[in-house]
Amino acid sequence: MKLERLISIIYKLLNHEILSASTLAEEFEVSPRTIYRDIDAICAAGFPVVSYQGTNGGYGMMEG
Repeated sequence: MKLERLISIIYKLLNHEILSASTLAEEFEVSPRTIYRDIDAICAAGFPVVSYQGTNGGYGMMEG
């Protein structure tokens, strides 16, 4: 369910995890595009999600 997935993603990011869209997509059995939409929804809800570039990049919560 989408709400459960969004809450799970927020929880993971709040625990200082940096996760790629493909990793999240595999875990939740959805497409990476769905994860991109989920991240957009999380940002729209006011959570400070940041995107890290590079080989070990992914999404995380802004510190501070």
